[in-house]
Amino acid sequence: MTPQEILDIEKDIVLVLKNIYDPEIPVNIYDLGLIYEIDVDPSGETTIRMTLTAPNCPMADQLVDEVHDRVKETKGVTDAHVILTFDPPWDKSRMSPEALLELGFL
Repeated sequence: MTPQEILDIEKDIVLVLKNIYDPEIPVNIYDLGLIYEIDVDPSGETTIRMTLTAPNCPMADQLVDEVHDRVKETKGVTDAHVILTFDPPWDKSRMSPEALLELGFL
């Protein structure tokens, strides 16, 4: 897989992530800043490193499973791994300007 093909897959993954919403906040998880890293290797194996707005989120398993399943369905992805981390901890400074506007912080 060429570097351009990897970039195209990463862009497609971002679009997928922008269609997954935090169950408690009406903003997608990408703009909310929950996605820390997207890594696609040349074989198509993909790792997503993400966090949650709070470590005790009752929907954590459901959200991680949805990210895994939706990313794995993305064209060019051969396998998907989701790593949940709380380091560094999430805070609203990670939110996109669109998310800040949507939630009334701007």
